[in-house]
Amino acid sequence: MTPTATPTPGAKLLTPTDHTLIMIDFQSQMSFATKSIDAANLRTNAALVAHAAAGFGASTILTTVAEKSFSGPMFEEITAAFPGQALLDRTSMNTWEDAAVIAEINRIGKKRIVLSGLWTSVCIVGPALSALDQGFEVYVIADACGDISDEAHERAMQRMIQAGAQPITSLQYLLEMQRDWARTETYEMTTGIAKKLGGAYGLGIIYAKTMFNAHEG
Repeated sequence: MTPTATPTPGAKLLTPTDHTLIMIDFQSQMSFATKSIDAANLRTNAALVAHAAAGFGASTILTTVAEKSFSGPMFEEITAAFPGQALLDRTSMNTWEDAAVIAEINRIGKKRIVLSGLWTSVCIVGPALSALDQGFEVYVIADACGDISDEAHERAMQRMIQAGAQPITSLQYLLEMQRDWARTETYEMTTGIAKKLGGAYGLGIIYAKTMFNAHEG
């Protein structure tokens, strides 16, 4: 029987209010050994994710490991998007095993978890598999994660996908929450983030607006 199409979004698409973003261990010590993505690209992608979440009001948890004693502060590009928000510092490699983080996840009360951070094979695999095991839906922002090698990152992504996690990218995260250029209340914010942090796509927006006063809506 042929299904009937309707102009409504798929249930698996993210919205600003249906998930908790957890940004994990974007810290200097972790980034030094990250080789699967260039450090500049990593910082830009992480900043895009952070500003997208902040701009759309998505629930966000920022967490570090051994910030004062070993790993250093979280990237300023991320913390600048959330002025005044406390960072939850851990000793556990698996964020899901930290009681303070779990208390915040339960307080927020969203069934979907979106993850990004360093390293993919440890700091992201741990909470991804743990959350899936406890009945949460998990999304992983693949280009806002990194690992000590391409092999380590790719095997980690495959492992999570096989377990049921859904891979997305940083720009996809931003645009999926906007999803309709007629949403004028967030249009300038979305295109502003893209112009600043969206790479070649952002350059295209700058060109179109400057040369032709173009407008997607």
